[in-house]
Amino acid sequence: MARKRKTVEIVNDANENAILNKETEGLSQGQIVLRRFVRHRAAMISVVVLFTLITVVYTSLDWRIGDKDDPFIIPGWWKYGFEDMPDLRYGDDCVGGSLGCPSIDMVPFLDGDGISLGPHPFGQDDIGRDYLALVMRGAQRSLLVMFIIGAIAATLGTVIGSIAGYYRGWVDAILMRLVDFIITVPVIIIGSVIGFHYGNKGAAFLALLLGLFVWTGLSRLVRGEFLTLREREFVDASRVAGASNRRIIFKHILPNAVGVIIVSVTLLMSGAILLETALSYLGFGVTSLMSHLVS
Repeated sequence: MARKRKTVEIVNDANENAILNKETEGLSQGQIVLRRFVRHRAAMISVVVLFTLITVVYTSLDWRIGDKDDPFIIPGWWKYGFEDMPDLRYGDDCVGGSLGCPSIDMVPFLDGDGISLGPHPFGQDDIGRDYLALVMRGAQRSLLVMFIIGAIAATLGTVIGSIAGYYRGWVDAILMRLVDFIITVPVIIIGSVIGFHYGNKGAAFLALLLGLFVWTGLSRLVRGEFLTLREREFVDASRVAGASNRRIIFKHILPNAVGVIIVSVTLLMSGAILLETALSYLGFGVTSLMSHLVS
């Protein structure tokens, strides 16, 4: 009975593999990865949430393009800008006579007013600036830093890790000693030095420099994947077919390591926001007005 059950399981696995091979027949590795990604429900929900967040944040405030004195303005959906200073709420409008209290109402039935945002949902600061506008501005800068650092670190980490893992030998030794040297210095200290000297040049410039130092962990993971994948049969077949080393690295091996890269870059980008926020909290981040999420 047990042998019969095991035989049935083997047949079912073989049928599933045959169906999978039929579906992916004629597709490149990239197309196979994309198809699996699109069919993954949690991944697609995450993409929708991410793009919704980006859309809400970057369409909230007015965009001013062109001349500073007479700019072309693309209006946002929120009525206040992060530099506007409307009348400050105080007195009877606020509980306990506090200044700039939030006006958001999330009680639907008890008070009879229903759910409403009011003029200042998150309140105002001591000089009257709207906190919601400031949060949207900070989120814009933090997302910008996240994408710049993620793009630079993903590129450097993938390329350096691929080369080190594929060629091994003295190439691997030199590149990994470079990685070890960068890792010995804490990122927060490197970021503090960079932020102290270049924080006044804006979030994009700070992110560009930080991205040059946070790729080391990704390069080690990619190197480990390449050390394993370079011994597979399809790599030997590519060499026999006359493929160049560059084609083998980026066309044959790299697509098989894309899973590790995606997961690592995702964690790296979330860490980039925390790094930039921590630097700004310590006073070594972007020094321009309300340029980061921690503000």
